[in-house]
Amino acid sequence: MNCIIIDDEPLARAEMESLIKEVSSLEILKQFSNAFSALEYLKENDVDLLFVDIQMPGLNGIDFAASVPKKSLTIFTTAYPQYALKSYELDAIDYVLKPIEKSRLKKAINKAELFKKLLSNETVKSTIEEGTGDFLFIKSERRVHKVYFDELLYVEGLKDYVVIFTESQKLITAMNLKNMHQRLPIGRYIRVSKSFVVNISRVTSFDNHAVYIGDKEVPLGETFREEFIKVYTGNSM
Repeated sequence: MNCIIIDDEPLARAEMESLIKEVSSLEILKQFSNAFSALEYLKENDVDLLFVDIQMPGLNGIDFAASVPKKSLTIFTTAYPQYALKSYELDAIDYVLKPIEKSRLKKAINKAELFKKLLSNETVKSTIEEGTGDFLFIKSERRVHKVYFDELLYVEGLKDYVVIFTESQKLITAMNLKNMHQRLPIGRYIRVSKSFVVNISRVTSFDNHAVYIGDKEVPLGETFREEFIKVYTGNSM
């Protein structure tokens, strides 16, 4: 995979380049100090992965990401946590807070590489089929997987695909999150943001910004918070 770095701070770009080289084999094609120049570059060049700062003069990272080709994946790198939910609405692969830790960056890059690999597999189709009432059949990477609803922890929507997280694996197939949600048992799964549906019975805790399934953190969107709390606690708190 190749990538570009977009950040208005020279030191931040240099640090990002160094970290990327330390934790991955990504080919760094170019660096940009502003989003306008990056957009011009993307018109003539295919880029797999974009590392994008959010607070930049002229065109900020959020508006930039909304304009890039769908085939390019985005990882936001920023010091501002309040933009996390907005980033997921743009189908960003990940959202990494500064100062960036090596392990956290590596996790984000691994996620992007896995998504790119799965999407390059021509067998990825919209092949979710109904089971007998307590499971679904999901075709992913040339195999048909039997996924029991009780084992399905949560579903993440990424562009025109969904990633299905179970206790032991994650599967990807070509279907939007709304259609996937409709195939799950009513009342057992709830939308918690534009990009996530969770198994309500597997949620172990929550706060104003996220729900937690064991050690896994899922963003909780403001427009979905009240309904989630009502369903999870049985009242509106």
